[in-house]
Amino acid sequence: MIDFTINSMADLVDAVNEFGFLPFFENSIEGFSIEEHTAPDCWYDNTNGNWPVWEWKGPMIRTTGCAYGKFFEKKACYISPEWFLDFANYRRDGYDFDARYDDGLAPLKDKQLYDLIEGNAPILSKELKELGNYRKGGVKGFDTMINRLQSQCYVLISDFVYMKDKHGNPYGWGVAEYSTPESFMGERFTDNVYRRTPEESYERIFAHFTKLFPDTDEQTIRRFLK
Repeated sequence: MIDFTINSMADLVDAVNEFGFLPFFENSIEGFSIEEHTAPDCWYDNTNGNWPVWEWKGPMIRTTGCAYGKFFEKKACYISPEWFLDFANYRRDGYDFDARYDDGLAPLKDKQLYDLIEGNAPILSKELKELGNYRKGGVKGFDTMINRLQSQCYVLISDFVYMKDKHGNPYGWGVAEYSTPESFMGERFTDNVYRRTPEESYERIFAHFTKLFPDTDEQTIRRFLK
């Protein structure tokens, strides 16, 4: 089990940079989550009634340029910019989205959603749902599609934006803002994402995980990365 404690956003930045991958919630690899290593008053602050580690998500993304999205087991995860290149190459299997669709490996509804995000990035989830009519009585399956596009690394969450009341005060939970890695990360992503074969990228990631978790059996790691 990796050993760290999150007492501040700086600790979280350091952990993401050190490990490269850091899921938000407990998962199939024991001890590999923010949830399991965050100090209680950083998970929920009884004194101020806020949720610090949750509120750091937007600043974390903006400060580090890391990828954030539902990448493992349908759960959110931070991935450092350096490791996301290999991860996206592996999950995309070397395809950009148009090539994946042209080869019959992506359904039309996924393409329609991807095209909306690509053409309007960055876009808030509420605006995206209105634009694509992903509302009650409209196009169904938004959550399934957006999660699949994140898992395949064609879409990520580029920020969390708080709504404001008439006095300009933020309220509620941050609203997810979606983008493509190409738009969010720019040339450092587009120029390097396909520099290795998908198999080479996978083996690099697998070797990294076996070093992080020497006591975890290989099958557990391979299932997690799948």
